[in-house]
Amino acid sequence: MTATAVTPAAEARERYLAAYRTFAADSGVPDWWRALRERGMARFEAAGFPTTRQEAWRFTSVAPIVETPFLFGADGARVAPVPAGVSVETFAAALGRQAPLLQQHLGRYAGIDASPFTALATAFLRDGVLVDVPAGKHVEQPIVVTHAPRAAETMTTPRLLVVVAAGAQATLVERFEGGADSSHFTNAVAEIVLGEGARFEYVRVQQESAYAYHVGTVQSRQARDSVLRSTTITLGAALTRCDLGAVLDGPGALLHLNGLVVLNGRQHADYHTVIDHAQPHCESHEFVNGVFDGSARGVFTGRIIVRPGAQRTDSKQTNNNLILSGDARADSQPQLEIYADDVKCTHGSTTGPIDQTALFYLRSRGLDAATAQAILTYGFGADILARIGTAAVREELDAEIRARLLAGAREAAA
Repeated sequence: MTATAVTPAAEARERYLAAYRTFAADSGVPDWWRALRERGMARFEAAGFPTTRQEAWRFTSVAPIVETPFLFGADGARVAPVPAGVSVETFAAALGRQAPLLQQHLGRYAGIDASPFTALATAFLRDGVLVDVPAGKHVEQPIVVTHAPRAAETMTTPRLLVVVAAGAQATLVERFEGGADSSHFTNAVAEIVLGEGARFEYVRVQQESAYAYHVGTVQSRQARDSVLRSTTITLGAALTRCDLGAVLDGPGALLHLNGLVVLNGRQHADYHTVIDHAQPHCESHEFVNGVFDGSARGVFTGRIIVRPGAQRTDSKQTNNNLILSGDARADSQPQLEIYADDVKCTHGSTTGPIDQTALFYLRSRGLDAATAQAILTYGFGADILARIGTAAVREELDAEIRARLLAGAREAAA
């Protein structure tokens, strides 16, 4: 009898199952937390790693993640000084005073059925950061949470839970960083919950090394008349997959979902969004720009769902891609799924090279080709940065993007 070959995916699944048994054996977490982990591992064991034969992953192979024997490592999250009146603490600390809040929301929105990576991250849920903004509290200073792996060749599972109560207002920046040569796997999950009339700005900046792998899930749920402004900026990692889901679950909810992807070399980024209009009289406005140079590849799949009864929905989705080299590529798949008749929904996508007329104009003013291209590319990215509502955050990121593009121009000209 011929033995059945064991695939790398099967080997990796068994490796994570064995690691989980060791991880789960040494734990002092409550029963509900343990049950959440077990459901995550059961789901991952059943689903395994996704393949390009699955529609949601057909443009992205996760083989490099599957084939690398990552060890489980600590996240190493850091939190900037916390504004007065806001609670920002680890899950471990929150199990005391805020255990009911944690149990009510943790794992409720970022479902383990949506992605095997979310299931895997939930299985290895060790700790995380809980941000609790009390009702009516207006926080002027941005809250900054930074994740950086403590060791190479490790998988970390950063977790963030944000609860913004009724009438509260706050801004949070979540950063993912890594050394220039750091090889690691970040498997991050964030859940954001907005109460009635709450206003929250979330900015996610992923700037890991060219040898890193990053899978991120961000899931939000909004109550009546709440406003969420979310901006995701992807600059780093060899392979990035980012799933952003939003449920507008109360009449009058407003969502601004923005994204900027700037890649070079052989970087690959797969950006999936699902905006679920579950209630009537809600608005969503999505703008995602991608800039791809070298042999980089970008994937955008955006899905808008309008549920039965969600009348007077107003939703707009736009994806624009700028291709700077003959080897770069972008695939765009905007989608509408509408089950109501009194709605206003539009989507559109453009992909093309840099404007040669504008490039010629800058060259005629004495700029070299690389610098002129960098300036035009910066303008393309600045369209997304300008949508960040918090001035201090917008200005800081604007300077970072401008410096990155001009540094690339100097290297090209050298």
